[in-house]
Amino acid sequence: MERFTTLTGIAAPLPLMNIDTDMIIPKQFLKTIKRSGLGKNLFDEMRYADDGSEVEDFVLNQPAYREAQVIVAGDNFGCGSSREHAPWALLDFGIRCVISTSFADIFYNNCFKNGILPVVLPAEAVAILTKDAEKGANARMTIDLDAQTVTSSDGEVFGFEIDSFKKHCLLNGLDDIGLTFEKVGAIDSFEQTASQVRPWV
Repeated sequence: MERFTTLTGIAAPLPLMNIDTDMIIPKQFLKTIKRSGLGKNLFDEMRYADDGSEVEDFVLNQPAYREAQVIVAGDNFGCGSSREHAPWALLDFGIRCVISTSFADIFYNNCFKNGILPVVLPAEAVAILTKDAEKGANARMTIDLDAQTVTSSDGEVFGFEIDSFKKHCLLNGLDDIGLTFEKVGAIDSFEQTASQVRPWV
């Protein structure tokens, strides 16, 4: 998993409440078990018309936001079913951070396991950052995980809280497999001892 340390990038404003996982990646795209290739279908039903053409006024179809790495969203982002394809689709598009006042628990935890930083901030701060994101590609936000800050394009700084273990995992690029590999020495030692004590196993 790619480490998350400091990110400076374009932020797309998406101030809708209750964006659920089916809106993030509709159910018809869940057949794959690959983490790649889902970015083109991110927010599919909002991004594309029935004939497959782009919906021009959807934020990620606008020229200023096609390279967005941050989403500033409304309340309760990632609610609905517990599909891990949702963070896969965000990451494959290029989104590394989502800022909101609140997240659904399962989606929130899945983000950390896939290298995405979900930032929870008060409504007043999210409103300011939404306005900042509306300035377009020339307004870039900076998210510093180590310092636990979000800095607007105007230099306004907002601090956020994060669980220390989740922070450690993101800073070091550790998903569940990576955490297991950190214990390889202890696992090997256990297996060697077990094979000597219980050779019949």
